[in-house]
Amino acid sequence: MDLEAVKRYLEKGGETASAVDGLPPRFLEPLIMNALKVDFIETGRVVCSMKIPPRLLNAGNSLHGGAIAALVDVAGSAAIPTVGYSAPNTGVSVEINVSYLDAAYADEEIEIEARALRVGKAVAVISVEFKKKKTGKVFAQGRHTKFLPLSSKM
Repeated sequence: MDLEAVKRYLEKGGETASAVDGLPPRFLEPLIMNALKVDFIETGRVVCSMKIPPRLLNAGNSLHGGAIAALVDVAGSAAIPTVGYSAPNTGVSVEINVSYLDAAYADEEIEIEARALRVGKAVAVISVEFKKKKTGKVFAQGRHTKFLPLSSKM
Protein backbone atom coordinates (compact mmCIF):
# COMPACT_ATOMS: atom_id res chain seq x y z
CA MET A 1 0.00 0.00 0.00
CA ASP A 2 1.38 3.39 -1.02
CA LEU A 3 0.54 5.65 1.90
CA GLU A 4 2.23 8.63 0.28
CA ALA A 5 -0.08 8.26 -2.76
CA VAL A 6 -3.08 8.44 -0.43
CA LYS A 7 -1.64 11.55 1.19
CA ARG A 8 -0.97 13.20 -2.20
CA TYR A 9 -4.55 12.43 -3.31
CA LEU A 10 -6.07 14.00 -0.19
CA GLU A 11 -3.82 17.04 -0.21
CA LYS A 12 -4.07 17.88 -3.92
CA GLY A 13 -6.45 20.71 -3.03
CA GLY A 14 -3.37 22.83 -2.31
CA GLU A 15 -3.03 23.33 -6.07
CA THR A 16 -6.27 25.34 -6.16
CA ALA A 17 -6.17 26.83 -2.67
CA SER A 18 -6.26 30.47 -3.79
CA ALA A 19 -9.33 29.93 -5.98
CA VAL A 20 -11.14 27.92 -3.31
CA ASP A 21 -10.29 30.40 -0.55
CA GLY A 22 -11.77 33.16 -2.72
CA LEU A 23 -15.22 31.56 -2.81
CA PRO A 24 -17.94 33.45 -0.94
CA PRO A 25 -19.34 32.13 2.34
CA ARG A 26 -22.16 29.58 1.97
CA PHE A 27 -21.34 28.98 -1.71
CA LEU A 28 -22.30 25.29 -1.59
CA GLU A 29 -26.10 25.70 -1.54
CA PRO A 30 -26.21 28.01 -4.61
CA LEU A 31 -23.76 25.68 -6.40
CA ILE A 32 -26.19 22.78 -5.89
CA MET A 33 -29.49 24.68 -6.07
CA ASN A 34 -28.84 26.92 -9.08
CA ALA A 35 -30.40 24.41 -11.50
CA LEU A 36 -33.27 23.38 -9.18
CA LYS A 37 -36.88 24.13 -10.16
CA VAL A 38 -39.87 23.59 -7.85
CA ASP A 39 -42.59 21.70 -9.71
CA PHE A 40 -45.10 20.98 -6.96
CA ILE A 41 -45.63 21.63 -3.26
CA GLU A 42 -48.31 20.22 -0.98
CA THR A 43 -48.54 19.37 2.69
CA GLY A 44 -45.67 17.05 3.51
CA ARG A 45 -44.30 16.89 -0.03
CA VAL A 46 -42.02 18.91 -2.32
CA VAL A 47 -41.26 17.87 -5.91
CA CYS A 48 -38.40 19.53 -7.78
CA SER A 49 -36.68 18.93 -11.08
CA MET A 50 -33.37 19.85 -12.60
CA LYS A 51 -31.26 19.34 -15.68
CA ILE A 52 -27.97 18.01 -14.33
CA PRO A 53 -25.29 20.68 -14.86
CA PRO A 54 -21.71 19.62 -15.72
CA ARG A 55 -20.40 21.32 -12.54
CA LEU A 56 -22.06 18.56 -10.43
CA LEU A 57 -20.38 15.62 -12.19
CA ASN A 58 -17.83 13.25 -10.70
CA ALA A 59 -14.77 11.77 -12.45
CA GLY A 60 -17.02 9.17 -14.10
CA ASN A 61 -19.15 11.95 -15.65
CA SER A 62 -22.23 11.10 -13.58
CA LEU A 63 -24.00 13.14 -10.89
CA HIS A 64 -21.61 13.26 -7.93
CA GLY A 65 -22.71 11.37 -4.81
CA GLY A 66 -21.86 14.40 -2.70
CA ALA A 67 -24.19 16.53 -4.83
CA ILE A 68 -26.96 13.96 -4.34
CA ALA A 69 -26.38 14.02 -0.57
CA ALA A 70 -26.48 17.84 -0.59
CA LEU A 71 -29.77 17.70 -2.53
CA VAL A 72 -31.17 15.29 0.08
CA ASP A 73 -30.29 17.93 2.67
CA VAL A 74 -31.76 20.87 0.72
CA ALA A 75 -34.92 19.18 -0.59
CA GLY A 76 -35.49 17.34 2.68
CA SER A 77 -35.24 20.56 4.65
CA ALA A 78 -37.74 22.21 2.29
CA ALA A 79 -40.38 19.58 3.10
CA ILE A 80 -40.40 20.40 6.83
CA PRO A 81 -42.25 23.76 6.69
CA THR A 82 -44.94 22.24 4.43
CA VAL A 83 -46.42 20.46 7.46
CA GLY A 84 -46.76 23.66 9.46
CA TYR A 85 -43.39 23.74 11.23
CA SER A 86 -42.71 27.46 11.61
CA ALA A 87 -39.39 27.96 13.42
CA PRO A 88 -36.92 30.39 11.80
CA ASN A 89 -34.83 27.46 10.50
CA THR A 90 -35.40 23.78 9.85
CA GLY A 91 -32.93 22.47 12.39
CA VAL A 92 -29.65 20.63 12.03
CA SER A 93 -28.92 17.35 10.32
CA VAL A 94 -28.53 14.37 12.63
CA GLU A 95 -28.22 11.80 9.86
CA ILE A 96 -28.26 11.69 6.07
CA ASN A 97 -28.31 8.32 4.36
CA VAL A 98 -28.21 7.81 0.60
CA SER A 99 -28.55 4.62 -1.43
CA TYR A 100 -27.08 5.07 -4.90
CA LEU A 101 -28.93 2.71 -7.25
CA ASP A 102 -27.85 3.93 -10.69
CA ALA A 103 -26.06 6.82 -12.38
CA ALA A 104 -27.49 10.01 -13.88
CA TYR A 105 -25.52 12.08 -16.38
CA ALA A 106 -24.99 15.66 -17.56
CA ASP A 107 -28.01 17.33 -19.13
CA GLU A 108 -30.30 14.51 -17.98
CA GLU A 109 -33.62 15.71 -16.54
CA ILE A 110 -34.27 14.38 -13.05
CA GLU A 111 -37.05 14.66 -10.48
CA ILE A 112 -36.43 14.97 -6.76
CA GLU A 113 -39.33 14.20 -4.42
CA ALA A 114 -39.05 14.94 -0.71
CA ARG A 115 -41.69 13.58 1.68
CA ALA A 116 -41.99 14.44 5.35
CA LEU A 117 -42.42 11.08 7.06
CA ARG A 118 -42.60 12.61 10.54
CA VAL A 119 -42.18 16.11 11.90
CA GLY A 120 -42.43 16.07 15.67
CA LYS A 121 -41.49 18.47 18.43
CA ALA A 122 -37.77 17.67 18.32
CA VAL A 123 -37.08 15.47 15.28
CA ALA A 124 -38.06 15.41 11.60
CA VAL A 125 -37.58 12.44 9.27
CA ILE A 126 -37.71 13.02 5.51
CA SER A 127 -37.51 10.61 2.57
CA VAL A 128 -36.05 11.90 -0.72
CA GLU A 129 -36.30 9.97 -3.98
CA PHE A 130 -34.41 10.74 -7.20
CA LYS A 131 -35.88 9.63 -10.54
CA LYS A 132 -34.87 10.02 -14.17
CA LYS A 133 -37.69 11.99 -15.80
CA LYS A 134 -37.46 10.20 -19.14
CA THR A 135 -37.81 6.67 -17.76
CA GLY A 136 -39.16 7.15 -14.23
CA LYS A 137 -36.32 4.95 -12.96
CA VAL A 138 -35.24 5.61 -9.38
CA PHE A 139 -31.47 6.18 -9.27
CA ALA A 140 -31.03 7.25 -5.64
CA GLN A 141 -32.98 7.24 -2.39
CA GLY A 142 -32.17 9.31 0.67
CA ARG A 143 -33.35 9.59 4.23
CA HIS A 144 -32.73 12.74 6.25
CA THR A 145 -33.16 13.06 10.01
CA LYS A 146 -33.04 16.54 11.54
CA PHE A 147 -33.06 17.81 15.10
CA LEU A 148 -35.55 20.67 15.31
CA PRO A 149 -34.91 23.70 17.50
CA LEU A 150 -37.38 24.06 20.32
CA SER A 151 -39.59 27.10 19.98
CA SER A 152 -39.04 29.72 22.61
CA LYS A 153 -41.68 30.11 25.31
CA MET A 154 -40.70 33.76 25.86
